[in-house]
Amino acid sequence: MKKMLAVVGPTASGKSDLAIWLCKKYGGEVVSCDSMQIYKRMNIGTAKPTKEEMQEVKHHLIDFLEPGTEYSVSDYVADAEKCVNDLESRGILPVFCGGTGLYIDSFVSGVKFSEFENDPAVRKKLEDEFHDSGIEGIYNRLSIVDPEIAKSVDIHNTKRVIRALEVYETTGITMTEWNKRSKINADKKECLIVGLDYEDRQTLYNRIDMRVDLMLDKGLLEEAKKLYDEGLFNTKTASQAIAYKEFLPYFKGEEGLENCVEVLKRNSRRYAKRQLTWFRRNKDICWIFKDGKTMDDILNEVFVITDQYFSEEI
Repeated sequence: MKKMLAVVGPTASGKSDLAIWLCKKYGGEVVSCDSMQIYKRMNIGTAKPTKEEMQEVKHHLIDFLEPGTEYSVSDYVADAEKCVNDLESRGILPVFCGGTGLYIDSFVSGVKFSEFENDPAVRKKLEDEFHDSGIEGIYNRLSIVDPEIAKSVDIHNTKRVIRALEVYETTGITMTEWNKRSKINADKKECLIVGLDYEDRQTLYNRIDMRVDLMLDKGLLEEAKKLYDEGLFNTKTASQAIAYKEFLPYFKGEEGLENCVEVLKRNSRRYAKRQLTWFRRNKDICWIFKDGKTMDDILNEVFVITDQYFSEEI
């Protein structure tokens, strides 16, 4: 594969705008690395690019699955591989954009995911256990059998907690060990990753709060209500997606709307913090801090880096 670009960072940091500018400058198309933008009808809450933005620059790996459909990181890597091969065969630069660090890291690192059969009986047993006693019990069990993977998984990410335990109970091998094996003979990709952030964390948090208000103005509540009426809050997708799950108490008549909005803002800020913790582990990311800068300032700073990257031979 040839050289690629990626724009990463926390929610509300302006990744999409920068990715579109990079596509315009270098003749590229956006390849999403967002674990929720893949789902149809989850548009406002996932900050999916608008039709106008997609008319300017074509976007890939968004809006192609029904909510509730399971989709793993290995699925993403396989789909991204096909997408990049197609783009490069047509002389188009892939520009990855998104905040799901596991997706972009897994693709760029070239990990080879080991295949093993799912066991529906084991999966159902774990899901029943979760519904009966909550997430704490199965998370604590995961912490005992695979402490390394447990530390990297958010306790509220039920899907990943159950998946990690399923792998161990099905194969007798921990997810940590599977991940180590997958990196053997990995084919690392040539990709410049640009990260966007703010040195003043409060500035980022203010942007997140304002974006939640903007999403509400655009119809987020109505979008969430449609998903709720379709029963999608009972799936592993909408039930875990920030910007949707927070409204469940309101729809059930258990909480007021104002309180749910504040919870959404708080959860979004916490999610941004987790995203930054993930991305900070990657020492290859070129960070751009946006504090006090205009878009022109940011573009000039980024283009110096990207121009140099494309001038260097692999």
